[in-house]
Amino acid sequence: MQTVKIYTTGTCPYCIHAKQLLKARGAEFDEVRVDLVPGERQKMMEISGRRTVPQIFIGETHVGGCDDLVALDGQGGLMPLLNAS
Repeated sequence: MQTVKIYTTGTCPYCIHAKQLLKARGAEFDEVRVDLVPGERQKMMEISGRRTVPQIFIGETHVGGCDDLVALDGQGGLMPLLNAS
């Protein structure tokens, strides 16, 4: 299964929903809390081009935010991306 990285904050309902969806699909992920770790939001913005959370990366692919993840799952694209080698 691909490496998943998700940039979040502690109080973001979209972050919580995205993490629940990833867990439901059996994905383990590295969570980076941009509200706790200085400089991580800036790093996230540089690599994603976005400042909102969550920002989700599966392998080298920037999926986007929670709505993007839900849409990808709804189109049947999440599991193939997670399972790509």
